Amino acid sequence: MKLNYNYDGNIACRTILQDQLEKLNISYQLLDLGQIEISDDISEDSFEELQSSLNRFAIHIIDNPKAQLIQKIKDAIIEIVYDKEKFPNTTISQYLSDKLNYRYGYLTNVFSEYTYTSIENFIIIQKIERAKKLIIEEKLSLTEISYELNYSSVAYLSTQFKKVTGLTPSMFKRVIDKRRKLSNTE
Repeated sequence: MKLNYNYDGNIACRTILQDQLEKLNISYQLLDLGQIEISDDISEDSFEELQSSLNRFAIHIIDNPKAQLIQKIKDAIIEIVYDKEKFPNTTISQYLSDKLNYRYGYLTNVFSEYTYTSIENFIIIQKIERAKKLIIEEKLSLTEISYELNYSSVAYLSTQFKKVTGLTPSMFKRVIDKRRKLSNTE
């Protein structure tokens, strides 16, 4: 038997964090994406045990300030891409500057220095990943998906989709449909 599944990475990550912190009896408060406030001091052994248990799920505690900033940039972008209500009324560059209290030029330099890609490219990749999930879910048309992801047109979404995946959204949908048919006949 094959099962298809879908998940929200942010919810999955938060649930894993909560489970691991509660397992170690650590008092905490979940803050923004990628941040937890530990209420009490914890022993070095508990901290190492927490780090080890989170590493099993590819969740890493970040202690480098620039790495923390990069993670905050990524989290803010993911939040915008996955929650249309959070999409800023201003430009994304202004939104990131305001949210993170740094000049956008500094944010772009740090981001590209450590990730070897631009913030703009990261945004495009996240939007295309979201578009792929929406196509797979089959609840929205391409027009609705382009609107949901704040594209000016379906043609622009299709152009970026093809640049990132090598397929048009329609071709991607056909591939998914064929895979579904094949898995249903097995």
